[in-house]
Amino acid sequence: MIKEKEYQLDKFYSGLKKLGLECSGKQINQFLTFYEMLIEKNKVMNLTAITEFEDVVEKHFLDSLSLTETINLNQRLRVLDLGTGAGFPGIPLKIAFPELEIVLMDSLNKRILFLKEVLNELELSDITAIHGRAEEMAVKAEYRETFDLCISRAVANLSSLSEYCIPFVKIGGTFVSYKSGEIEDEVVQSKKAISVLGGKIVKVQKFTLPDTDVSRSLVQIRKQKRTPKSYPRKSGTPTRNPIR
Repeated sequence: MIKEKEYQLDKFYSGLKKLGLECSGKQINQFLTFYEMLIEKNKVMNLTAITEFEDVVEKHFLDSLSLTETINLNQRLRVLDLGTGAGFPGIPLKIAFPELEIVLMDSLNKRILFLKEVLNELELSDITAIHGRAEEMAVKAEYRETFDLCISRAVANLSSLSEYCIPFVKIGGTFVSYKSGEIEDEVVQSKKAISVLGGKIVKVQKFTLPDTDVSRSLVQIRKQKRTPKSYPRKSGTPTRNPIR
């Protein structure tokens, strides 16, 4: 069923164009179905404070897709979206770049159950939703240092977030943290932690979301050596006591 006529899509199409992306009618319908499921489920559980269609397009869909500003996504990559929440950025990336193999991981099982419903409804393949905490999942052989790319929009200090994310990335792979525009101090404070964990900051991509004044940064970290087995530390420690 074609849903485009039910929505004002000018901002969405304009934003996609500015990101250098084109989506088919099928892909647009997948985005719209995802939006409808998100809003419906949001009535009974807290998934997002952003609910107006154009705001979701701007602050969830286009923001998620902004990764294409710094990473070539037109290739086969194994991607982990850690702390995916309501499915951002992983589901928009999967819709726009079907060749990506994506694992959505979150510590709240209610969210994972919702995401499984979405994946089924959108008929997306090579994408799974997994319930688990980073500290526990990162020590498992099937996840540790097996991903080409780890991404996260989670609201956490970059030092803490790096301890959760970098152990999942293979040597030569990349961790990208979605951040607000003002990131300089946080980047400086995180350098020791990133180095200890086997990474190095290679780029901080700053930009404004299409047709908005919302400033964003994508912090790109390259994995150069194996993460010591002692990381990540036990539950909660990376947040309470970041590596300094």
